[in-house]
Order: sequence, then C-alpha cells, then structure tokens
Amino acid sequence: MARLMDIVFDCRQPARLARFWSEVLDGYAVAPYDGAELARLADHGLTPDTDPSVLVLGPGPRLWFVLQETTEVRRNKMHLDLQAVDLNHETARLVALGARVLRCEAGFTVLADPESNNFCVFAVA
Repeated sequence: MARLMDIVFDCRQPARLARFWSEVLDGYAVAPYDGAELARLADHGLTPDTDPSVLVLGPGPRLWFVLQETTEVRRNKMHLDLQAVDLNHETARLVALGARVLRCEAGFTVLADPESNNFCVFAVA
C-alpha cells in the first residue's frame, strides 16, 4: 500500500511560495541549507532565493516547490484542505500572508495562494 510522501507544487518562484506555505502551516519550515547545499547552489549561480527546488518540512508530508519550466498557465490539479479552530481569524491571517479569498461558504473558505493555487480552510467541527 502506498502512503503520501510529498506534495509537489509547480511554481514560478519556489522560494517565495515555500516561505508562504511554511508560514501558513503549523509546524512547517523551509528546510535549512547547510554549507554543502549552499556551495552546490553557488556552483550553479544560485542562492536559496533562486533555488529551483525548495523543500518545506513539517509534521506531515513534505512539501516541494519546484520551478515550472513552462510559461503555460495551468490550473492546479490538486489543492490542500486545512482546518482551523477560528475560521475568520485564520482567513484574515492567511490574507495578511498574501492569500486571496475566492469565496466563503458555510463552514469553509476557498482561497488562492500568491500564485493562484486554490486551497480551502474548514472550521473545526
């Protein structure tokens, strides 16, 4: 039986989107860069801010933010569902981080992250 290991986001700015989601999700953070990884990036003319593949670690599945190589705009094929004790407060916090509210429904809110990937926040029942 398979188990979920990673959730991968194709994006235009991996570091920016990784930072957004690490602030949204409790217990998640951008994986630290050690000296060897910084040197590897530098050898390719890159920095953590221009890294084409950024990892976010937390208590659940790993999140990878990978540079989208095409200019074609595609709607995401998956999204995350989140839960919050105070839906209104959490929605306001997410908007302050850069999300946009798409619509509010009874018991949940549909939002878009900074690159227009949809996600939902549900009130804890």
